[in-house]
Amino acid sequence: MPREAPYLAVADALSARILAGEWGAGERLPSRARLAEEYGVGRNVTQRAVDHLIVKGLLEGRAGSGTFVCVPRERLLMVRSRHRERRGDTPTLVGVEERGRAGAWDTQSQVRVPAPEAIAERLAIGTGGLCVRTHYEFLADGHPVQLSDSWEPMAITGGTPVVLPEAGPLAGKGVVARMRSIGVEVETVVEVPRPARATQEQANLLGIGVGDLVLRIERTLYDTGGRPVETADMVIPDARREVAYEFGIDRRQLPVPRGHFSRPTPDDGR
Repeated sequence: MPREAPYLAVADALSARILAGEWGAGERLPSRARLAEEYGVGRNVTQRAVDHLIVKGLLEGRAGSGTFVCVPRERLLMVRSRHRERRGDTPTLVGVEERGRAGAWDTQSQVRVPAPEAIAERLAIGTGGLCVRTHYEFLADGHPVQLSDSWEPMAITGGTPVVLPEAGPLAGKGVVARMRSIGVEVETVVEVPRPARATQEQANLLGIGVGDLVLRIERTLYDTGGRPVETADMVIPDARREVAYEFGIDRRQLPVPRGHFSRPTPDDGR
């Protein structure tokens, strides 16, 4: 059998001590130099061991302060629902209240940004096609809860009053309303969620550790002709948010059971 890598052995030992309560939630661990001396290994080994436990979510590094045992955080529900937005209902799903909802955001837009290859493919434009790129940082109770990078082709919005998502007459009203104001009807939204690990930049902005698990959602909006009009990459920290999807049902298209000829009443839909 192959011998376990030294850093994994140190990581297992540290994990056991944390779970045994030697260091409580929020407490600082000894320095890496001290741990290296204690375990008789090099500092690079303890560094890799600590990094391993940060990725697993047991530890967190704080710039200039050291390494600390993670404080458990409640995962709050985030509902993804175009159906709900159209109804204007309160944010609930199956009786569960969505708390910690983003109530503010910071944005920064850049115009005439060449689309990278992956973005150009999603927007069905040539690589380097000019776009408006808008970076969002969403906040709940003053804390960052979501990042988003949105791309809109300037071939659609260029020269119109709504070229900037967060400026002009429809600032902050959303893609659907802005596009409708220039004669573009958004009909379809496609979201592709994928698990990922936080980059250094994402970790800094979200207040999480590098390598922490995040949910990355690729969202693309299409008009009635199937043309992509906006695409975005959203990043949500897994430790703080549980994402749920809600879908509305068009009851006009529901089949009528054989032998039953009455139309469904507004209270049907169980």
